[in-house]
Amino acid sequence: MSDLNTDKPPRYLRTSEAARFLSLSGRTLEKHRTYGTGPEYHKIGGRVVYSVADLTAWAKLGRKKSTSDPGAGTVLPAKRHAPIPYAGKERR
Repeated sequence: MSDLNTDKPPRYLRTSEAARFLSLSGRTLEKHRTYGTGPEYHKIGGRVVYSVADLTAWAKLGRKKSTSDPGAGTVLPAKRHAPIPYAGKERR
């Protein structure tokens, strides 16, 4: 049986649509984009768009079975975080 979605082109959503898809505010999604904590996005011309697949993958990072479950990853809050070391060295 073939997958019905294989012949469809990828779906892209603008920031406000993507925020509704994730049940977030548009401003929160913009902050995630600014701090690099959000889903991957595409810049087409001057417009920011998100693929539905990228939004779903990002949301799955926060998947947990219980409060004690460390899960596969973590969805960070939309705020500035300490820089991640680059190859074990400080960035200049």
